[in-house]
Amino acid sequence: MTQSRQIRVAYACELLPFLIGIPPGMSRKQAKALLRFGAVTLKGAKEVRHDTRLTPGDVVMIALGKPVSDVALEHHGLGIVHIDEAVVVVDKPAGLLSMGSDREKEKTAHRILNDYLKALIKSSLQQAYIVHRLDRDTSGLMIFARTETIQSVLQRNWKNVTKKYLAVVAGVPENSQGTLRDNLIESKSFKVHRVDKGGELAITHYRVVGSYGNKSILELTLETGRKNQIRVQLTAAGHPILGDRKYGSATNSAKRLALHSHELIFPHPITGVPMEFRSVLPAPMKALIERRHALRAK
Repeated sequence: MTQSRQIRVAYACELLPFLIGIPPGMSRKQAKALLRFGAVTLKGAKEVRHDTRLTPGDVVMIALGKPVSDVALEHHGLGIVHIDEAVVVVDKPAGLLSMGSDREKEKTAHRILNDYLKALIKSSLQQAYIVHRLDRDTSGLMIFARTETIQSVLQRNWKNVTKKYLAVVAGVPENSQGTLRDNLIESKSFKVHRVDKGGELAITHYRVVGSYGNKSILELTLETGRKNQIRVQLTAAGHPILGDRKYGSATNSAKRLALHSHELIFPHPITGVPMEFRSVLPAPMKALIERRHALRAK
């Protein structure tokens, strides 16, 4: 039984790559078959071709068969927020590595996404390219590139990407907003420390979203991207992230690090059109706050 879908176009492109990029995706051959058999229509257009130009706001109507299974993604808790011919934005659960390490190469967001894309496009050559990483215990939004060229463009312009996090911390900062500036260095034991001289400058802007007894929720905007930056700086400021035993938190009632990659804003690497993605606060982090004060991330 077929399903009809309506997809609103977010950025200018041609119809064929648009079809290939729609979650859960299809091969070029499948997309061309849909066009050939009239299963794709563009609202207001009498006829469409593979090279029909789409503009933001257009609505594409598609008659599709059963979607490609995403059981593997669900099993690992990895969610695809957006996919097109250039980028994939995923929502990573806490506890899953971003990419392979010496100890773990299989159960990573990168490997799981790679396997998914290979099955989706039906090509062993298909893969995702790492643009940045999140700590294993940090959840939330990540960007992957679909080609090495796009990877290079995104990394070269990484400073232009708005990166915001939500954290549940111990205590309530004296100032409702401010900026943390520290020089950080990593020790031989792979732990990051503040130093008076040398190291790399780390800059984090914070804003208190709400305070709940002896806990607060902070929105943190990264100006730099140093390893463990947020965790080290908040601990040094006297407000460690709950569950962060590595950097001094005394409690772990959520059984996870209470840090979440909440928002990413960046220009599309091909079209330049602004892309905005947000992820709500995970349930274990919400549970750290009294129920009557439950927060819905904005």
